[in-house]
Amino acid sequence: MVNLLLNENMKIYQRLRTWLLIIGLVLTTVCFLIAQQYSVKPTQVADANWKVNMQQQIQNDTVQLTNMNRGPEWKTRVTSRINVNQYHIDHNIPPTEETLWGNMLNASSLMIVVTLMTVIIAADSVAGEFTDGTIKLLLIRPSSRSKILLSKYISAFTFSILLFVILFATAFLVSGLLHGFKDISAPYVYASSDTIAHETSIVKHAISTYLYQCIQMVLVVTLAFMISTISRSSSIAIALSIGIMFAGTSIVGFLSQYNWAKYYLFENTDLTQYLNGAPNIAGMTLAFSVKVIIGYFIIFNVCSWLVFRKKDVTA
Repeated sequence: MVNLLLNENMKIYQRLRTWLLIIGLVLTTVCFLIAQQYSVKPTQVADANWKVNMQQQIQNDTVQLTNMNRGPEWKTRVTSRINVNQYHIDHNIPPTEETLWGNMLNASSLMIVVTLMTVIIAADSVAGEFTDGTIKLLLIRPSSRSKILLSKYISAFTFSILLFVILFATAFLVSGLLHGFKDISAPYVYASSDTIAHETSIVKHAISTYLYQCIQMVLVVTLAFMISTISRSSSIAIALSIGIMFAGTSIVGFLSQYNWAKYYLFENTDLTQYLNGAPNIAGMTLAFSVKVIIGYFIIFNVCSWLVFRKKDVTA
């Protein structure tokens, strides 16, 4: 098994494409954070006036609550914002956006880039062997097909972990250089579903946000791996996986009005909804989403395993 893993990793990292993807991720992260930095007002002005700005926001939101009524969800959202801003002022806690962690949290959206890059590697892992005709050479080895498939999946998964670490480290360093490291231990303030403000560790919140974002990556990559195994075409696997991911996440908000949608994969993959205690569908819990995710994960992998074990490679 060790030799299989070494062989699969060698296939991944000896290709120029892999290193271009890694360099592209670093450059994308740097450009994204710089653009974030200069798309808002200068930091020194924000630092000096953040209490004034928050107090003004509280006043504006209070007026809206008094004069407007757009439904309970809107009222809850505005009330939560008022309570969070007031907590910042009362406890003299600078807004997260004015610290390096604000950029770090914004950069977590780049996990989608990590997902896309890993899908390219995972989709080519099995289908590429059939395209190049090397699958026969691989299967004449004494290792079972199950071990061969597992080694390919683990190699693709470890590549995604590498990209995740690179994204997090790059975002942290660049954000620190742009904002400074003085607020590295600042707390994070959020409002739960009952609109009450709470305080937690910003480090814990940032790491949790990134790790929760990984869940969707794992499922999409597993989906790409399954399609690659079934179709023998890396291009089909890449296109279908990316298409399903974007189409699936785009209708999450629409489906949230239906209770049965809680079993829909992409209603559950964004576990960050539980960080603030505000699930997409009322009644959903972290434990429930984890069970749904595990169910889909098992189905995808079992399908890959069954097809690969029975696949005819004589043609």
